[in-house]
Amino acid sequence: MTKMPPEILELLAEKIHDRWSAKRKAEGWTYGKERNEPEKQHPGLVLYCELPEEEKGYDRATVLETIKALDDLGYKIVIA
Repeated sequence: MTKMPPEILELLAEKIHDRWSAKRKAEGWTYGKERNEPEKQHPGLVLYCELPEEEKGYDRATVLETIKALDDLGYKIVIA
């Protein structure tokens, strides 16, 4: 796997977060200062730019692991 440009990694991580957030909201979740399963509240339901760096790291890791999995399957991503 070739090294991913940092700006592309950030864009993909933001999109991953946006999709996760949209799915949670569609399921009735709302923002809460602490995660609360019964009340369906989650502190991560904010814009990507508002996430703590540690939380952004989870999204970046998801992107990188997905790219590695695709690479393992023989797919190649070309950035044009």
